[in-house]
Amino acid sequence: MLTTLAIDCGGGGIKASVLDDAGTMRARPIRVPTPYPLPPAIFVKTLLEVGGQLPPADRVTVGLPGMIRHGMVVATPHYVTRSGPRSRVDPELVAEWSGFDVRSALAGAFGLPVLALNDAEVHGAGVVAGTGCELVLTLGTGLGCALFDGGVLAPHLELSQAPVRWGMSYDTYVGEPERRRLGDAFWSRRVRQVVEGLRPVFRWDRLYLGGGNSRLIRPEQLARMGEDVVVVPNTAGIVGGVRAWALMSGATGTG
Repeated sequence: MLTTLAIDCGGGGIKASVLDDAGTMRARPIRVPTPYPLPPAIFVKTLLEVGGQLPPADRVTVGLPGMIRHGMVVATPHYVTRSGPRSRVDPELVAEWSGFDVRSALAGAFGLPVLALNDAEVHGAGVVAGTGCELVLTLGTGLGCALFDGGVLAPHLELSQAPVRWGMSYDTYVGEPERRRLGDAFWSRRVRQVVEGLRPVFRWDRLYLGGGNSRLIRPEQLARMGEDVVVVPNTAGIVGGVRAWALMSGATGTG
């Protein structure tokens, strides 16, 4: 039985579990707060410590926020800050993270094959049906995005950094600080407005809303989004750690 250590790295917390090849968790998920400041060396050390609390695995899947290309970090929004999301950006951390080969660093640390992707992409791997155009938006500290066509992952776009209104990016417009400021009712309406604005851009067959805050969307707002919009469990960020390997190898069927 092939087992996978799946690690879902967020701005506020790092969650992990070990899964079998059917995607069933073989251990109770654990969560630790994301430490700050977080240079790459501390990131690798933290993930090793997290993995050490779980049963041994044959491979590792890591999802982290930002633009990840071929296992390398192009940019990450939270880990370059001094004390966490929305805090001051540290230029030294920006330099350390830019171009960091996170896949190779983790493969060397764990001594195992590693798949490193954007966290929304791993989340999407756990929920997409593999048919048609499927968009995944994750709502948490900020906004994550992943697009699949016929189960094949499209090149990552940092939609979260695009401007939306009042000089705000999507990341800030529907992120956790704004949810706390607005309250769930007004924030849910804002999420619906974002969905309506993106619909003519992507023309999806199915939109999945995931991430820790998706469950807070008010039912009346979700109903107005349409039958092609579905809320999915946040555990997909871990469960997708198995299916991501098949999707990245070109498979378009079930995991």
